[in-house]
Amino acid sequence: MTRAVLPAFWVVIPAAGVGSRMRADRPKQYLQLAGRTILEHTLDCFLDHPQLKGLVLCLSVGDPYWPELPGASDPRIQRADGGNERADSVLSGLLRLLELGAQEDDWVLVHDAARPNLSRHDLDQLLLELADDPVGGLLAVPARDTLKRAGADGRVAETVDRSQIWQAYTPQMFHFAALHRALADALVAGVAVTDEASALEWAGLAPRLVEGRADNLKITRPEDLDWLRQRWSNKV
Repeated sequence: MTRAVLPAFWVVIPAAGVGSRMRADRPKQYLQLAGRTILEHTLDCFLDHPQLKGLVLCLSVGDPYWPELPGASDPRIQRADGGNERADSVLSGLLRLLELGAQEDDWVLVHDAARPNLSRHDLDQLLLELADDPVGGLLAVPARDTLKRAGADGRVAETVDRSQIWQAYTPQMFHFAALHRALADALVAGVAVTDEASALEWAGLAPRLVEGRADNLKITRPEDLDWLRQRWSNKV
């Protein structure tokens, strides 16, 4: 049986956020998880992948934490200046990829800095399923719980049909030129994009949903980190 050949890809990781909901003394990507920072675990999800062409980390200007980490001297990791919003950081990362030799049709994966529990299986499944897709897509998980739409009074207005609702995760995988154009045009138009897929949607395209594992969670609140620390306790 012939083994499928996964496409080569670039990675952009926006990591300029402060993570205020974590109520910590530093940005959440620099909090400790199993003896290392969250960001280091996130980077490890990609750095040893044989199809990785290069990785750009988008950091706040003057970030004092990154230079203290071993990865700061890793030649596989290139740095770009992050912006005020996620889209600004990703665009900056794309420009850095262009300097590194990225071509219009190259695949670019954008991944959250605080999403360290991405499995290799999910990453490879995303690459495999989208390799020949004309648009690209993202890892996502079908909604499991009953969903309610709230009214202005804080009461339930209706129950939403969850069969058509998915939670958007990362990585999100698109061609370099299409992603750059969609993000740039959305910013010029003043459109608020919360992730890369929403920029492609605004441009009139329909990204594909690739089902992944629910434990590929983004650390947003203290309880998220507590859950992962307990799960990873045997890695220390």
